[in-house]
Amino acid sequence: MIEDPISFEVIKNALISCAREMSQALRRTAFSPNIKERRDCSCALFDKDGHLIAQSKDIPVHLGAMPLSVKSCIRALDRNLEEGTMALLNDPYSGGSHLPDLTLVAPVFVEGERVAFTANRAHHADIGGVSPGSMPGLSTSIHEEGVIIKPRIIVENDNLQKHAITDILSGTLTPDERIGDLSAQIAANHVGIARLREVGNIHQWPDLIRTFQELQDYSANRMRNALAKYKGQTASFSDTLDSDGAGNWEIPISVSLTISNAGAIVDFQGTSEQVNGNVNCPIASTLSSVYYVFIALFGKDIPVNEGCWSVIEVKIPEGSLLNPMYPAAVSAGNVETSQRIVDVTLGAFSEIAPNLVPAASQGTMNNLTIGGIDPRIGKAFSFYETIGGGSGASKGNEGASGIHTHMTNTLNTPIESLETEYPLMVHAYSIRKGTGGDGQWRGGDGIIREIEIRGEGCTISIQSERRRSQPWGLNGGGNGESGRNALVYEGKVHALEAKSTVLAPNGAIVRIETPGGGGWGPPASD
Repeated sequence: MIEDPISFEVIKNALISCAREMSQALRRTAFSPNIKERRDCSCALFDKDGHLIAQSKDIPVHLGAMPLSVKSCIRALDRNLEEGTMALLNDPYSGGSHLPDLTLVAPVFVEGERVAFTANRAHHADIGGVSPGSMPGLSTSIHEEGVIIKPRIIVENDNLQKHAITDILSGTLTPDERIGDLSAQIAANHVGIARLREVGNIHQWPDLIRTFQELQDYSANRMRNALAKYKGQTASFSDTLDSDGAGNWEIPISVSLTISNAGAIVDFQGTSEQVNGNVNCPIASTLSSVYYVFIALFGKDIPVNEGCWSVIEVKIPEGSLLNPMYPAAVSAGNVETSQRIVDVTLGAFSEIAPNLVPAASQGTMNNLTIGGIDPRIGKAFSFYETIGGGSGASKGNEGASGIHTHMTNTLNTPIESLETEYPLMVHAYSIRKGTGGDGQWRGGDGIIREIEIRGEGCTISIQSERRRSQPWGLNGGGNGESGRNALVYEGKVHALEAKSTVLAPNGAIVRIETPGGGGWGPPASD
């Protein structure tokens, strides 16, 4: 029961503003183009027990997973989380996602009492491993993917302790960039702490802390009510990943949905066991993908916090593709498998609410990393980006072209920034016309992106999907076109698999052609 609806609404928006200002601070002070230009970062506020209470509009695959990271830090470091400290982690088996995503957690104290946490997650362009960018086309153990950081204190007395990150600095190709981006994460948490204290001082801390719980209860009730019109209904859906990069093909992901008075049960029984390659998806990323679907379909006017998914029970078999056991490789699971989790969950909902659900979007983030020595300065560099594609059409709406979809919400790397920061040149960046699925409402088209390597001995790694399978249409709509990867050198086009790592000579061009989205409804007859 909300005691004061007006104050509740004011505080709710004040908390969201705190998280958004954190995000602005992180992007504006970051060192790497991946964070400052592409905005591959997320910020949020949590109560003293690690429950999400407010978030910025950032990256879906980050935000639903971050509560597990905060709770992991509390479990591991509770008494050490003192005022002026911050804890870092990236371990997918301790609440993290994949190793490049570094989460920094800061406690908020008022009069000596810990009352909340601020936290942010940022994708670092290199954290070590067998290939530059820490996103290899092939890895069969997490130890090949970079430095593993279990929860540890790296900030004391509000200052970064470099002795606490020596393994990161020695493992990465770009230590100065890592310090710069970590410093930006620290600054973002400082902003969050300061703004949250201001909100507490204005509205009084007892009232604010009570509102933390009211917010979660309110969102839980709203989500439960939104699902209630479908109670008693069940559905199931299956789809596949193209490959794991290690010789496994058409890897199945299956889900069944049950809607009841209490909420929803999402069961992934029938999904593949964990595989040798790196498409295994950490449980935090799996949960985040499921939660995203519910927010996207039913949460338009619901404040996003942990209450939203308190009414959603997710069953994931241990040791499966979506809940792997250590030391399974996971670098592509967070970015590629998460997209297929969304596809199958939406597919199941299309049987329950056919007019609500869009056709499949491109189903991949088209991860591209390029690393080597920059001949202009004689230092190592590591470039990372994801590339947009077509979104699925929905009833009454055609799909958007050339856009990041579902679990990613990043921007492109601006050509000016890319060519200034790295020994790279963009030859093409255009819409891949005609690749969206046909239908009463057409799917969006993909993208063509060509980047030339201007340095010797550079390594290119690609993690992508929908290179064999196609994004499906709905209600008679056509499928979107599959994507393609290639290396162009001396006039010859060499096709690349969906998961690839290659050594590229000077002058080689990597070409990424991304998938289109599925169409919705039968196309008009001639």
